[in-house]
Amino acid sequence: MEGKIYRIEGMHCASCAAIIDKKLGKLEGVESTQVNFATEKAVIDFDETKVTVASMNEEITKLGYTIVEDMPQGGSNEMSGTDHSEHLGFTQSKTTKERELQAYKTKAEFALPLALFMFVIMMWDITARTFSQIPNLPVSMELFNIISMVLAVPVMFWVGKPFIDGVTRFVQYRVANMDTLIGIGTLTAFTYSTILTLVPQVRELFSLPEFVYFDVVIVVIGFVTIGKYLETRSKQKTGEAIEKLLALQAKTALVIRDGKEIEISISEVIVGDVIVVKPGGKIPVDGKILTGDTAIDESMITGESIPVDKKVGDVVVGSTINKQGSITYTATKVGSDTLLAHIIRMVEEAQGSKAPIQALVDKISSVFVPVVLVIAFSSLLAWLLIGIPLIGSSAAISYGILSFVGVLVIACPCALGLATPTAIIVGVGKGASNGILVKNAESLQMLSKVDTIVMDKTGTITKGVPEVTDVVVLDPSYTEEKVVLYAGSIEKMSEHPLAEAIVTYAKKSGNQLSKADAFIAHEGIGVEANVEGVHVMISKPEKNSKDSKLTTLEEEGKTVVVVFIDKKKAGYIALADTLKDVAKESVQTLRGMGINVILLTGDNERAARHIGNQVGIETVIAGVLPHEKASKVESLQQDGHIVAMAGDGINDAPALTQADVGIAMGTGTDIAIESAGITLLHGDISKIAKAIKLSKLTLRTVKQNLFWAFIYNIVGIPVAAGLLYPFWGIVLNPVFAGLAMAGSSVSVVGNALRLKSKKL
Repeated sequence: MEGKIYRIEGMHCASCAAIIDKKLGKLEGVESTQVNFATEKAVIDFDETKVTVASMNEEITKLGYTIVEDMPQGGSNEMSGTDHSEHLGFTQSKTTKERELQAYKTKAEFALPLALFMFVIMMWDITARTFSQIPNLPVSMELFNIISMVLAVPVMFWVGKPFIDGVTRFVQYRVANMDTLIGIGTLTAFTYSTILTLVPQVRELFSLPEFVYFDVVIVVIGFVTIGKYLETRSKQKTGEAIEKLLALQAKTALVIRDGKEIEISISEVIVGDVIVVKPGGKIPVDGKILTGDTAIDESMITGESIPVDKKVGDVVVGSTINKQGSITYTATKVGSDTLLAHIIRMVEEAQGSKAPIQALVDKISSVFVPVVLVIAFSSLLAWLLIGIPLIGSSAAISYGILSFVGVLVIACPCALGLATPTAIIVGVGKGASNGILVKNAESLQMLSKVDTIVMDKTGTITKGVPEVTDVVVLDPSYTEEKVVLYAGSIEKMSEHPLAEAIVTYAKKSGNQLSKADAFIAHEGIGVEANVEGVHVMISKPEKNSKDSKLTTLEEEGKTVVVVFIDKKKAGYIALADTLKDVAKESVQTLRGMGINVILLTGDNERAARHIGNQVGIETVIAGVLPHEKASKVESLQQDGHIVAMAGDGINDAPALTQADVGIAMGTGTDIAIESAGITLLHGDISKIAKAIKLSKLTLRTVKQNLFWAFIYNIVGIPVAAGLLYPFWGIVLNPVFAGLAMAGSSVSVVGNALRLKSKKL
């Protein structure tokens, strides 16, 4: 029984996925669930005779989540249309998602200035109360409290509505996440402060201090909302790789029907149609050549920069580019059956198969919330039950309220909310200044655990463009310079992709190219012309040639052309994709870090093995298609390895997404970059080692920040609860609870900023 994919609406933090997993997993008939917060989808394996989607919704709708049943289970019959919400990884249409993001942005833009202003005022006031040298605020406390309350109302009930909802769900259904903790702390602080501000007699009756906590409400909700906006914006980019893959396909096809060539929409092409493709055109759908010879750029599929020569009977792949001759071919696969559609599904499935990364703070908060509540209520009850008989009702009630509020204020997760994002923000900035672009925190965190790096060849280890590597003179009547001059002069007339490399090499050699007359191109064979009074022809070498020089070049994975001058074999010109300057050193650095490096390429075995030997990679896997690359990565993961995939091509997109961390070359395709979590500017693979070091430094900083976020709670909560009162008469005033909260925030931010000074 295979699991079905469903969209999930209502998820807004990583722990939502865990809550849904937990609730659905308890239902009879549900075999397994895999909820992915990033894509807002779930793979649910269940027995339809025991449980239905409706009954599952009954369990989770009351928590704010909904399973949507209109998710297609095998792709549609065509890949055209304007919405493609099922492909883009959205639970709603793209327009709806953009409206949701705009709503978050509006709230963030409203709350952030207030939060920054209040944070400064809060620090000023607390410092002034602690140190007599610092002047007090230049307004009366009564007036400032009124102003603060007015500002806090929209922040609490408009911006902070998700946190209030979190409290409601916690009370009704006993499910807690980060929103619950923020909601309880801010709502308690707001309620207490509002009562003291509007009914000052209460403060006088219970001898309560004049200190209120509207600033705490604004600061905490403001900062956390900014974090949610950034998270939503990042998550919206989940579908961009799919969107750009969809954009690759041809929009129309030129088909022969009733003996006439007609142009139709790609969605109207059917299996068996005869399609005409002219030079420079895209192959509309998969098929088999009927007439014509050509060279096709299949880099989208294989990642290889050198076009592939095709003849009658050869297979062509939709969305690849016809570089040279005109062909006709029969459509064999259309719509969701094409290889491009298959790649799209591979990327989607790889995204959906990843277990959601539970943020450490969400895991902690699920325990922390009930514990803090128990402590707060227990301290209040203890003061009332034990304190009234011993110290009188007025003092006991006063201390009880102080303790209750103090516990919740000092536990208010300002520093906890800042612990991870501040380290990530500084770490991402540090990476950017070093040419390492980080898309999300999960990739940065996971990179520190990687033990295996799988590398694509073309464009990753190599430069990605063919260059002349060897010129072998066979006829002593001609010099190497003359062979190159003649070859460059004739190839400047050619449209073949390898011609440009030969022309470039000839010009670099300082030769002034000559005029070529009587130029003729033989599709699939070569070109010929007259240059400086001699006949020159360039063609493919003979198959099964016994020439050792030719064999040596081909064994090194090079493409060889033969130059004939006056019908005599004058020389060989060999072309290949050459190594990046930093390739060998980068591979050795990674191996020195104890990381296993594997070469995975769509190129042939000889070329791949030759490159592997040059850079020192022992494990070489060649001749693999895009879905096979993803399968190889998955196989390594099943063997227990944490895998990073480095690549640059469209064909690498499924593997980049399947890997625990995808690393794209900045010089590669947009689709590869969108599929990856890390992008290296200029395609510099020496930055992989630096990215791993950055990941380890950032993760260590996050852990240190969590220590600073909690050490104040660990020390302060017992004091706030009144445990020291029986011994030394000490009760933590909420003023100092606020100071401790601010101190933890300052400690967290300061510790995160230390990352800037670290050397990668």
